Amino acid sequence: MNVHLADKEKDGGGKSGGQTGVITRTQSKTKKPSLYKVLLLNDDYTPMEFVVHVLERFFGKGREEATVIMLHVHQKGVGVCGVYTYEIAETKVTQVMDFARQHSHPLQCTMEKE
Repeated sequence: MNVHLADKEKDGGGKSGGQTGVITRTQSKTKKPSLYKVLLLNDDYTPMEFVVHVLERFFGKGREEATVIMLHVHQKGVGVCGVYTYEIAETKVTQVMDFARQHSHPLQCTMEKE
């Protein structure tokens, strides 16, 4: 919220040195940022336990929820890890891809606008 003080001109009525003003409030409507789904893609080589570990480490999932998501990815070919703003989603994708490569796994992680 911005507050503006608009000075009124003196009315010439003989008052000296006084100023009057009107406070106006301008409310800016902030647009909510777009959200992006971070997705894991199934492959035939990355161990299921590694996928569970990725979900726990990078997405803060508990063991049970991570296992459910991993099985969904395994059975359906793709699964949502979480929904974030663009910058956070992009960071998560990069972290997962780097971690998978460091461990010689072909795991793919992408993002798409919700």
